[in-house]
Amino acid sequence: MLEIRDLVAGYGGVPVLRGVSLDVRAGEIVAVLGANGAGKTTLNRAISGLIRPDGGSIGFEGRALAGLSAPDIVALGLVHVPEGRKIFPNMSVRENLELGSYRRAKANRAANLERVFAIFPRLKERTGQSAGTLSGGEQQMLAIGRGLMAEPKLLIMDEPSLGLSPLLVEEMFALVARIAADGLAVMLVEQNVVQSLDLAARAYVLENGAIAMAGAAGTLKRDPTLMTTYLGL
Repeated sequence: MLEIRDLVAGYGGVPVLRGVSLDVRAGEIVAVLGANGAGKTTLNRAISGLIRPDGGSIGFEGRALAGLSAPDIVALGLVHVPEGRKIFPNMSVRENLELGSYRRAKANRAANLERVFAIFPRLKERTGQSAGTLSGGEQQMLAIGRGLMAEPKLLIMDEPSLGLSPLLVEEMFALVARIAADGLAVMLVEQNVVQSLDLAARAYVLENGAIAMAGAAGTLKRDPTLMTTYLGL
């Protein structure tokens, strides 16, 4: 579904990603792991059309994404839930969710809204509440729900557990598993190594803008060098 080959990207001519190659297949969860500064967010921004790559290629369902704008990429079904939630704090929960279908799946807005409320009942309880007054966990649910409103074929989730309590982290990973159980492909970009590897089928480890390790999640989880050498844990 997603095919990245030899991707080079950065800012102001300074490379962050140095020849990254990875794949996400239909219906699978793939984890992309790495410490702060490894290049995870730059990778997400390049895939989503928020920055223009300096080299390499990105393909989605056989179509090259080079030159496409971020809205055009969303329209294809590749949806990015950004790090830090990026909700609209002064708008209501419902308004935030409805904006998720602005570029894609507008005709199915009502049905998708009910689907999101079924996954996140707490959002339904707070439909008219200003998004900025939600707890951190609820804001993360809102960000994911907004992404689901676009009927994604592939959902990129950037650090969904960031800033959450251990209990909410457990809940968040359970929700990701539930979403993926319906056949949605998920690229889970995380620093939370153990739980990401428990959830994913395959994983890639980014270090200094390059893929340092890749393979089946279960195999990587048993690799003694993963935590110490590449993630600094």
